[in-house]
Amino acid sequence: MTASLYDSPYYADQFSTPQMRALFSDAGRFQSWLDFEAALARAEAACEVIPAEAAEAISAAATLDNLNPEVMKETYEKVGFAIVPLVKQLTAACPEHAARYVHWGATTQDVLDTGLVLQMRAGLEMIEAELDGVITALVTLAATHRDTPQAGRTFQQHAVPITFGYKVAGWLDEALRHRARLPEIKHRALAVQYGGAVGTLAPLREKGPEVRAALARELELRDPDITWHTGRDSFAEVIFWLGLVGGLLGRIGTEVAMLMRSEISEVREPYVPGRGASSAMPQKRNPIACPQIIAIANRMRALVPQMMESQIQEHERGIAAMPVEWMVIPEAFLLASGALHHARPMLERLDVDVSAMARTLNSGGGLIMSEAVMSGLAPKLGRGAAHEVVTGAAAAAMDSGRHLRDALLENETVTAEFSTSEIDHLLDPGNYTGSCGAMVDAVLARAAQQGFVQ
Repeated sequence: MTASLYDSPYYADQFSTPQMRALFSDAGRFQSWLDFEAALARAEAACEVIPAEAAEAISAAATLDNLNPEVMKETYEKVGFAIVPLVKQLTAACPEHAARYVHWGATTQDVLDTGLVLQMRAGLEMIEAELDGVITALVTLAATHRDTPQAGRTFQQHAVPITFGYKVAGWLDEALRHRARLPEIKHRALAVQYGGAVGTLAPLREKGPEVRAALARELELRDPDITWHTGRDSFAEVIFWLGLVGGLLGRIGTEVAMLMRSEISEVREPYVPGRGASSAMPQKRNPIACPQIIAIANRMRALVPQMMESQIQEHERGIAAMPVEWMVIPEAFLLASGALHHARPMLERLDVDVSAMARTLNSGGGLIMSEAVMSGLAPKLGRGAAHEVVTGAAAAAMDSGRHLRDALLENETVTAEFSTSEIDHLLDPGNYTGSCGAMVDAVLARAAQQGFVQ
């Protein structure tokens, strides 16, 4: 029986990927702990703290095959510390000459933290690859629709024209910022943890920093200047970054879902026969990826403040902060993988209906072009007078149910300044997208600088 959606064979793939679940499974967790213990033994042997033969034996024994999860669980329930059962079984799997050197100079938190760092490193590699896929899809969409006119909306009402490429480039701009943040975030977070009981490395005497540096090299992690048992800002930063990425994906999912509305239908999720079908309404083509993305984004934002609670710790080791991290960090990675799993293929094959965008622009009787007409009149009449004239024409068009063009052609102030063809030029949405194209080009240029090409 499964209680969590993440463990449910029925629901799990809607909210996470199999690869991320495997990484943060018990097997993935135990393997990260074993990797720490084996690397520690090799590092201590390299620094002549323990015999080389002992390190070789410990490394050979540090395999999942030598662990009995059921027995580990029984021991864990008795002692209350997760690493004690692992150390007992690893010690038992080693020959006598090596057993005494297992876990030498380490403490439970060293193993837990470094193991989690190793999992996070692998998780960030997965997230990075999928985020790069999203960015590539956005680059293609922005370039393709650089000049595709679309109704811009504020407060969910028509405002003035934009281009769809401009909308997408706004998403791309943010995605590129998130991507640019990642290397520094990884540099700060992916550090080895090794300090012993209170972080002082006292059991190793003067060799403590040397062993820690060797351990960092073994695991290809950063060697920190000081033990960070209670310094959790780097972990919090990773989860905050995942929350930011989730927020972007949630914004994209919300926009796509809104634009799929029957009255708009300007973009649609990729069509697959039967996907999005209603059990009661045969005509429906509901958003499927968007609801999951939006829900995941909501949950990820909720995890950020919970993660920040782990920064408040007592003395040299907190009472309950680490268990919070054990709950929050895996969930954040699972959810991020799920959001990207839905977002990437949706964006790669997004159905963009250019003709529907044109119909929308023309559906309001030209009123969406009111600012364009006012801007055209302002140099000749002054802004205040131009605003008054166009406001009157727009009101007349709305009251009579006619097109703004008709009301403008009846206005002597307007016809005194503009010919019919000039009025038609002002009313063409494609002529009033401002600097949309230039801004799209600027974002695409930055994407190219970061290695993303069309």
